[in-house]
Amino acid sequence: MGEYVPPPLGILQLAAYTETHCENVEIEVLDCQATNVDWRGLEKRIENVDPDVVAPSGLATCNAYVIARAVETAKTVNPEILTVVGGQHFTATVDESLTTYPEIDVVIRGEGEETLVELLRAHSEDRSFSNLRGVSFVHDGANYHTPDRPLLTDLDKLPYPGYHFVEDVIERYFFKVMADVKRRYALIEGSRGCTNDCSFCSQCIYWRWKWRSKSPKRIADEMQYTYEEYGMEFQWLTDDNFGLGAHTRELCKELINRGLPKDVMWFMQARCDDVRMHENLLPTLREAGLRWLLTGVESPSESTLEAFRKRIRPEDAKNAIALLKQNDIFSQAMFIIGERHDSAESIARLRSFADAIDPDLAIFTILTPFPGTKVYDDALSSGWIEDHNWAHYDMTHAIMPTEHLSRMQVQEELFTCYRSFYGSLSRQFKGVFSTNALTRQTYRHLAGQGVMKQLKDLVWKAPYA
Repeated sequence: MGEYVPPPLGILQLAAYTETHCENVEIEVLDCQATNVDWRGLEKRIENVDPDVVAPSGLATCNAYVIARAVETAKTVNPEILTVVGGQHFTATVDESLTTYPEIDVVIRGEGEETLVELLRAHSEDRSFSNLRGVSFVHDGANYHTPDRPLLTDLDKLPYPGYHFVEDVIERYFFKVMADVKRRYALIEGSRGCTNDCSFCSQCIYWRWKWRSKSPKRIADEMQYTYEEYGMEFQWLTDDNFGLGAHTRELCKELINRGLPKDVMWFMQARCDDVRMHENLLPTLREAGLRWLLTGVESPSESTLEAFRKRIRPEDAKNAIALLKQNDIFSQAMFIIGERHDSAESIARLRSFADAIDPDLAIFTILTPFPGTKVYDDALSSGWIEDHNWAHYDMTHAIMPTEHLSRMQVQEELFTCYRSFYGSLSRQFKGVFSTNALTRQTYRHLAGQGVMKQLKDLVWKAPYA
């Protein structure tokens, strides 16, 4: 999807909550990506700051080794530093992680705000962690897990993310393919969790199959705040499934009534069937500044959709993309190849389906067995997983074969999907000269980026057996 540097939203949320609820704590946020800090630079920074606690961000499984190296670096500088990790991967692999990475002192499982504050208080007072909820650590040579912490009941009470901790690098956050590089880029959390149960997704499990939303006013307040305080014109509503019901209509009303400049635009994700069911909401969304919507199409095969537990039909995707285009909302469709029954023929049908529904942007991914998901449990118990390198769990590397394709063949099919969709001269021409400004920008950006070469350079660093 092109070059981008996102704000470290999770860490900024934790920093702001800690600042608000934990007295006598000095907080520093170091964004190594935005400031181009390498491993030696990180070591020097830790030496200079001399922190009591180091807590690196834990966004995704493919970052697991980077996180482990970050805490290892902290321990190299000072073995007395308390190292804390969290997030979906370490919550799902807590026993394995504590055993594999002795540099990790504590894993915060699940929602982290309250747990981190209580952990810092206990550490500063030299109290045991055993009375805290939602933590795991090694005690007397064995992994010790305290009971889970209940989820927060009122997300509106959360402070705004602590963008003031990274104010000196805010101009470095951008997403070229979605917005001009000069547009500052914010991430907005409108809700947490999902009540669906897709077999490949770790979100529903991590959030315990619950969905909690901030109020439309609270979300609009934050969007207005990030624009007025930091000039963030492009705002990504990060929720996996915010939904398009009455709360979204209220959010639109809030944004329209505030009269934010036309330059302020936002992006969200929604299910195909939601788009179809709430098509009468699309003009209001466009008026409120929604310019880009991502939807999970996944596959044209009803049996594959059933295996994924998506509870949608191929017709939902076709209708959703058409409706988005009719309302001048840029459409992004996500597709998944590599389901256990996939063959060259079924993936060819997927390519034809992508061409037929013709989204403005298609992202093809490979089914990845993320820890904690049904796909992972099934693949692990059946011996299908051939690549256990967490760094490759990025939906771009093939991790396992199908019944009909080797892992290398699945990888080649991914390249074929991209070549087929973006290699079309008619699509390139239509995109570059589209009446939709975002479509024009996206295709002009893709034309100059050598996307296929970048993709292959990323993937072929890993040998295939």
